[in-house]
Amino acid sequence: MFKYLSIDPGKCKCGLVLAEISQKKVYKAIILKSELLEGYIRNLNTVENISKIIIGNGTTSREIRGKLDFFKKEIIMFEEKNTTYRAKARYFELFPIRGLQCLIPREMFILNKNLDAISALIILEDYFRIQFTLNQNIDFKTWLKW
Repeated sequence: MFKYLSIDPGKCKCGLVLAEISQKKVYKAIILKSELLEGYIRNLNTVENISKIIIGNGTTSREIRGKLDFFKKEIIMFEEKNTTYRAKARYFELFPIRGLQCLIPREMFILNKNLDAISALIILEDYFRIQFTLNQNIDFKTWLKW
């Protein structure tokens, strides 16, 4: 079972997604402060045995790549252009609007959402050219970890 970690890097916060490729499932999704990233990945790797890390090549990607020198397996920088914009549409694929809420403009549902983890998911999906499904235990709406 090969597990991959995808990171949407940012100055203040990063989105992370841990997925398993053969089952095409996302098992962990989180947003955390950038300064907590190295320690979190160290701990996660001891538990999950990550096969590869895929980092979006945007904001602070070089700094984050430098902090992950301890990771002795492959680290790939991958194009992340427009992932934040695309995350808004992907949000509604993951969480479809139902009932009377369909009458409310879509933009109202994502005003206060942190979409960094969905951006990390898009980076992973673009890299593998497949769409992942969610593990039932994930609550993508409460990703923020400070």
